[in-house]
Amino acid sequence: MATKPKKKNPRLASGRKRARQDIKLNAANTSLRSKYRTAVKNVEKAVLTGDKAKATELFAKMQQVVDIVSDKGIFHKNKAARDKSRLSAKVKGLAAAAA
Repeated sequence: MATKPKKKNPRLASGRKRARQDIKLNAANTSLRSKYRTAVKNVEKAVLTGDKAKATELFAKMQQVVDIVSDKGIFHKNKAARDKSRLSAKVKGLAAAAA
């Protein structure tokens, strides 16, 4: 039977509190990570469909989300900058292709 061993409860009050806080923090970080990835994915979809106006609008929203998430340290600042740079190039490429 391959089940994970059950985690033991910490004995010290400070350890118990830390465990409670970790659960809340993990949920918050997971939510923000998901929000980041969804924002990036939405821009990529708009670029693939070739909708320049929608892609530009979603890119602006995506930049805000990416900045917030990277400021909180959930993703590295360089990853955030890289994602913004690549998507910016794709959105600008749409504008050039449409012209």
